[in-house]
Amino acid sequence: MAGQLTTHALDIVLGRGAGGLTVAVTRLEPVREFLGEIELDAGGRAVLVGGDSFQAGVYELLFKVGDYHRANNLGGGFLDEVPIRFGVADGAVHCHVPLLISLYGYSTYRGG
Repeated sequence: MAGQLTTHALDIVLGRGAGGLTVAVTRLEPVREFLGEIELDAGGRAVLVGGDSFQAGVYELLFKVGDYHRANNLGGGFLDEVPIRFGVADGAVHCHVPLLISLYGYSTYRGG
């Protein structure tokens, strides 16, 4: 059974999903591999990696929040990019990484 890596970004300034936010996905270990950039759907959701491409290792998600804020006429804010680095022990699981963003901060956790 293949797992997947998903995200859901919520914009707490506008009170909605962060649709249009771009996320760069890189697997850092065991071998560094850039897996691509994904634009989140209108609700702020995306499957970032799935199937055989999702393997155990260390991943980094780079959320381009400065570009997102500027595109939504909120200015550049304090944050330009939000990197989230985490480990996945089993590529057969569903790993969900939510992100709550504002102009001046963010929060994340391991979702289910």
